[in-house]
Amino acid sequence: MANGTGCQDKPWLAHYGKDVPETLEYEETHIVGFLEKSAERFPDKTALNFQGYKVSYHELNDMVSRFAACLNDFGIKKGDSVAVLLPNLIPCVVSYYAILKIGAIAVMNNPLYTDRELYHQFNDSGSKLLITLDLLANRMIDLRPKTNIKQIIYTSIGDYLPFPKNLLFKLVAKKKKLAASVKSADNLYKWKDVLAKCSSKPHPVDISFDDVAMYQYTGGTTGVSKGVMLTHANLSKQIQQISAWFPIFKKGNEIMLGSLPFFHAFGLSPCMNWAIRMGWEIILVPKPQPKPLIESINKYKPTIVAFVPTMIIGMLNDPDIVKADMTSIRGCFSGSSPLPVEVIKAFENKTGAVIVEGFGLTEATPVTHVNPFVKRQ
Repeated sequence: MANGTGCQDKPWLAHYGKDVPETLEYEETHIVGFLEKSAERFPDKTALNFQGYKVSYHELNDMVSRFAACLNDFGIKKGDSVAVLLPNLIPCVVSYYAILKIGAIAVMNNPLYTDRELYHQFNDSGSKLLITLDLLANRMIDLRPKTNIKQIIYTSIGDYLPFPKNLLFKLVAKKKKLAASVKSADNLYKWKDVLAKCSSKPHPVDISFDDVAMYQYTGGTTGVSKGVMLTHANLSKQIQQISAWFPIFKKGNEIMLGSLPFFHAFGLSPCMNWAIRMGWEIILVPKPQPKPLIESINKYKPTIVAFVPTMIIGMLNDPDIVKADMTSIRGCFSGSSPLPVEVIKAFENKTGAVIVEGFGLTEATPVTHVNPFVKRQ
């Protein structure tokens, strides 16, 4: 029971996990502040791992500061909206934290959306600058005149790959449609070029806990997708809640599989923001399909994973699952739809992990309810 008290008046406390507090005293630390603390405590520990290319917490914090300065140089200031149209890649994480660092508003967009859907979100959010992928850049150049976007910065999957993958990528990327030639246009910039030119000192800015940090767009299941205003307090308190609910996971000790898209609230808070607050390594998986998921788990040995049910079912039905070693996984979080009991049992038998299911909504950043982390008998 939580704190050993209160179960007569609050019977639900008897079902709390060990060491979960009854109440929570929030610290008023911004998301970027958590990154800075992790960089100070774990400077040499891997923060991001993409296909074996590793970025330490010190390097990530430096990249965030430099890109924040880049955004200042492009005229972005506090309260301006910046759109990010990227899968789970290193520039996606850097962009998000850099936008928040200067008090601007991050607008995370789904790369699979149509031009009409993106047109709505760009204009509804008032986005002034866009960070995207070379595979999408030509479309965005054509869409830009219909929006308020002035500058476009584009990256490539090949920007951060270890040797010899970086050399092989150049030879086969376009043939395999993993890269694209981007046509010339005004106010169009390459990610690595702008990052290399910027200092690590963005303009100082006073950011309130109540300032809006994001416009997080809903799925649009009941009509046009709506931009939910999430404050710095929303983002910070959410991951403090998650940390308090799972005290078994300690700072610096875990490896998170970053497979849920960071442009979705479920991927954003539990997979990216919580992991960075805790000083964990994040394995970036931009294409969360069964084979790359199984390959990433088998190769990089994450201890914590988060999935939607279709991802778990897809892996269990994939032939590669038979030979895969997935026993590194200690905890698995599932949400967005119910997970059948037989699927829970099959995945737990394969991994030895504990699966907990959560419920939430975008407006709540997003998790509101989660099962206790209890090993099933």
